[in-house]
Amino acid sequence: MITKITGPLAALTNDVATLKIDAFEHQVLIPEFTRRQLQQQIGQEVSLHTIEYLEGNPMQGRLTPRLVGFLTEAEREFFELFCSVDGVGVKKALRAMVRPVREVAVAIEEQDAKSLSALPGIGAAMAERIIAKLRRKVPKFALMVARDERRQSEVEPDVVAETFEILRGLGHGESEARKLLDAALTTKKKFKDVQGLIEAIYQQSHKSG
Repeated sequence: MITKITGPLAALTNDVATLKIDAFEHQVLIPEFTRRQLQQQIGQEVSLHTIEYLEGNPMQGRLTPRLVGFLTEAEREFFELFCSVDGVGVKKALRAMVRPVREVAVAIEEQDAKSLSALPGIGAAMAERIIAKLRRKVPKFALMVARDERRQSEVEPDVVAETFEILRGLGHGESEARKLLDAALTTKKKFKDVQGLIEAIYQQSHKSG
């Protein structure tokens, strides 16, 4: 089972990234949000965290192995979770994921069926089904910081997640805790531990208050 593939990005289309590795070119299916992350990296070496699935009709014996790729393990994990909803599956999920994982996860967590139903191929009934199945499974994905933001602020994902839990324990709602975190992280400061991030959050909150 191929779980990661690394090589120069030879070509990029709407839904396929082609990586050249030795004498071979490997086609990896990608959702739109991943394509946007890759569009400036043609010719550069990239690593994609992948899942494998078989496309086709098993009754007719026509099954083609496919790879689906993402830039982080968390994005891959969320995609597999999204696919687990009845009626979604890999092809529908690939088409639907036009927004970053974090935005989709926030919509699920906040039961924002309107935003979810606006994703390609989802619709109102499917949006409700996704919320019902995934709402309690997505908080950690809703906390994901964009790769560029994380690099600039140099905060480990575990520090962000732990700080979020502390804020919840202090009585902040999920949405409020996330907004407090976002405000502190956008200052681009370096936070080495939870205490430093908590202090920055309350300093920021005090200034804005």
